[in-house]
Amino acid sequence: MPNKLPEKMNDPSGGANQSRVRDYNERLVLSLVRRHGSLAKSQIARRSGLSAQTVSVIMRSLESDGLLLRGEPQRGQVGQPSIPMSLNPNGVFSIGLKIGRRSADLVLVDFLGQQLGSISKVFAYPIPSEIIIFVETGIATLREKLLPYQQKRIAGLGVSIPSQLWNWAEKIGAPQDVMEVWKDTDFQSKLEAISNLPVNMQNDATAACGAELAFGHGKELADFVYFFIGTFIGGGIVLNHGLYSGRTGNAGAIGPMPVMNSDGKATTLIDHASIYTLEMSFKAKGFVLSHQWSEPEDWHSLGPLLDEWIEDTARHLAWAIVASSSVIDFQAAVIDGAFPSNIRQRIVDAIRVEIGELDTRGISDLSILEGIVGRGARALGGASLPLFSLYLLDQNVLFKGL
Repeated sequence: MPNKLPEKMNDPSGGANQSRVRDYNERLVLSLVRRHGSLAKSQIARRSGLSAQTVSVIMRSLESDGLLLRGEPQRGQVGQPSIPMSLNPNGVFSIGLKIGRRSADLVLVDFLGQQLGSISKVFAYPIPSEIIIFVETGIATLREKLLPYQQKRIAGLGVSIPSQLWNWAEKIGAPQDVMEVWKDTDFQSKLEAISNLPVNMQNDATAACGAELAFGHGKELADFVYFFIGTFIGGGIVLNHGLYSGRTGNAGAIGPMPVMNSDGKATTLIDHASIYTLEMSFKAKGFVLSHQWSEPEDWHSLGPLLDEWIEDTARHLAWAIVASSSVIDFQAAVIDGAFPSNIRQRIVDAIRVEIGELDTRGISDLSILEGIVGRGARALGGASLPLFSLYLLDQNVLFKGL
């Protein structure tokens, strides 16, 4: 790899014009209300550092736009009663699309992330033309669940998709020429044309991390490293209550993280903590793990091979968590994946044991937590993308367009 300086980037220390500051402050208020459920004007002013007058102006504007709901006055203190404000579930709707290596999901959610409808499709491998048809018919079906005025409040379509999907053809048993179509297709433009909606796209694991931030542990954690175990493992990073995507949007791509195999040879985390590894173990014994996609809650009969996979996954995830925590002082590591909740719990319990066997001197204690969102995190993460893009706090919002 050539030793050269990275490309020059916009200086994040630059100033923000008045419209950016106003946009940021509105997002800040909405994000604080989301995180705490409901807040009064005085509480928002105290938590945000904004003046009471500024907060009043912002809240009136957001209420007028239908984004905030006024609660019942809270009495019992000196002075005027406080009026808590909360997000209006009907204020915004969003559609999320997860494109996986084995399945695709469409979900419709309201402003609180509550799922109003979903459609799924299972396949041996993703074919772009078939995904387009699935999305077009699926969005039409989901729109019917909303009243006409609600349909006008759909913020957009968020797409959660593995990075460079075409590079995984061999591992998922797909024809290389079929997968290469993904490389040559302007998928975002096609989706915008068939949906008539703005389209945001993000790496699937990073999007899942965004779902955990918006609708899960992000309500109480300011900083955490996130691991999502799907066909292949991926992850994300949350810093100061914001999704950190990095210079190229690939921050937290923990799959390529170096680890060691049982022979002491260097390999990567993706080869030890992915459902693909479990599939290969079953194939080696002459079995096919096909029911996992059609009956996602039925893992009880997988037996010793599942036990071995959980042990191996936990051991390598423990190394990855300690390595990550030696770089950034995370509050917690959050583990989720495309499997039943009892499997997630077993993995988390095993990770805690494995970390106890490692030398963690110099690393602050951190919690190992189960994800709250669950196996649908990638689709819900996709649905969160338009919300972050338009309404929620984005650490880069002050500097967009610089």
